[in-house]
Amino acid sequence: MFASPAQAQTTGPAGPSDFLTGNPLVIMIPLFGLFYFMIIRPQQKRMKEHQAMVGNLKRGDTVVLNSGVIGKVTRVDDTEAQVEIAQGVTIKVVKAMVSEVRARTETIANDSKG
Repeated sequence: MFASPAQAQTTGPAGPSDFLTGNPLVIMIPLFGLFYFMIIRPQQKRMKEHQAMVGNLKRGDTVVLNSGVIGKVTRVDDTEAQVEIAQGVTIKVVKAMVSEVRARTETIANDSKG
């Protein structure tokens, strides 16, 4: 029923396995470091690249929206862009919803100069 004094005194000094299981910080710190380098850092890099792409969006670019719609940018505002998806059909979209810029056209930029 109760532990005898001989059984209570059988615990020896802490070994190396007790160090790893006794201190959760030893496991948590490397796990957080791995989590940061495998998940958080690449996501931040993708977010910066997407913001740069959206910031460089200009008239004449062929874009793909998050919904899969492909069109040509006809006007760019601060937070919105107008995209022509068919002849005479223009929609207004939030610039953050642009997932890809397929082709950048330089001819429209040259036309506006001259």
